[in-house]
Amino acid sequence: MDEHTLSQRLCAEFLGTFVLVLGGCGAAVLAAGLPDVGIGFLGVAFAFGLTVLTMAYAVGHVSGGHFNPAVTVGLALGRRLRWADVAPYVVTQVVAAIAASAVLLVIANGKSGFDAVASGFATNGYGDRSPEGYSLLAVIVAEVVLTAVFLYVILGATDTRAPKGFAPLSIGLSLTLIHLVSIPVSNTSVNPARSTGPALFAGTDALAQLWVFWAAPLVGAAIAGASYALLFGKDASAVPLPEATEA
Repeated sequence: MDEHTLSQRLCAEFLGTFVLVLGGCGAAVLAAGLPDVGIGFLGVAFAFGLTVLTMAYAVGHVSGGHFNPAVTVGLALGRRLRWADVAPYVVTQVVAAIAASAVLLVIANGKSGFDAVASGFATNGYGDRSPEGYSLLAVIVAEVVLTAVFLYVILGATDTRAPKGFAPLSIGLSLTLIHLVSIPVSNTSVNPARSTGPALFAGTDALAQLWVFWAAPLVGAAIAGASYALLFGKDASAVPLPEATEA
């Protein structure tokens, strides 16, 4: 990853996060409720998985393909990223998610009667803001555990002991599975940037619950990042996504 400048890596993170939020949240806001489209939870889950897979192959070789502050923190704890790069990555990811959400809002407002607050605008939540009314505890447990699972998959798929060239595929499929499990619970975050962008346009109730979708994913990522080598062994030459995508 050192052959790319920090500016180039941040551009890659911006583009990847932008497409992730626009594609995944866009599917939820614009298409999930249409009877003729009928994508529902399954379609939204695949939309998030496919965007991660696509952008990991497209720009993962530049930045490592994080697109998610929790992934960035987890990889830093797993010694796959310099701590000096964490803040620039996280800020870029959050800005990209806000930009994508703003674009999505402009598109959604093209339909008469659309209301971002009333629709929920693909935000995450617990209690009466959970898609199926799950409690705060249930949401925290789901987000911590599923984010940890996601980081274990990323760390394992990008380990030099893993088969080469398949990291984006396994990461994208795991994110799809995570969404299938947790959309009814929290509308699936596992990504603080993805949660922040839509929440800024969805009213005070969404913002009031946003802290959960920073705290829980970061805890889950920290658990996985700190424990991966202890649980599964350490490969001294373990590398981030750029090298893991090479066949």
